[in-house]
Amino acid sequence: MATVARCAFRQCRLCRATPAASAITGTAIRSRRNRDIQSQRNQSTDANNAASSSPKVSGIVDQISQLTLLETADLVSALKTRLNIPDIPMGGFMGGGAPGAGAAPAAAAAEEDEPAPKQEERTLFNLKLKAFDAAAKPKVIKEIKSMLGLSLVDSKKFAESVPKMMKESVAKDEGEKIIETMKAIGAEVVME
Repeated sequence: MATVARCAFRQCRLCRATPAASAITGTAIRSRRNRDIQSQRNQSTDANNAASSSPKVSGIVDQISQLTLLETADLVSALKTRLNIPDIPMGGFMGGGAPGAGAAPAAAAAEEDEPAPKQEERTLFNLKLKAFDAAAKPKVIKEIKSMLGLSLVDSKKFAESVPKMMKESVAKDEGEKIIETMKAIGAEVVME
């Protein structure tokens, strides 16, 4: 262990920069490194404080930064209730991914302003494998394997445990394509 420490000590850039490298101990190097890190942190905090011109905002930021995790969670829930911010599920039902993520809150706000239609049309469905022909079992297993990304053994177990939910939260057009594909090989799939 002492050999490793000596090698690290020799290669340390702080040690090479000082003329009396042999006199510096590991503790001195650590304290110097800690001071450098602390000064960098202080500089970044000073830059952030300079960026926020309002002393009121800086005071709030200072108070929030001193909260514990539980207090922060309470603060977030209190702000959500007071400002009427809805809970948005993470990884929600946005089919477009990241490009549609910014438009979703605006669309939700626009929908709240308009009167709600009497019956909303469902856009997401669950696909359930109800039954299949015994002669088509190998084709069904192969199709399940490719659709769900399961191993051959898992696909076989899946097919043997019919009726079973195949996919959840599938768009209507994609679900219809899957139903047609499974019907062509001799399986009965229902969209719920």
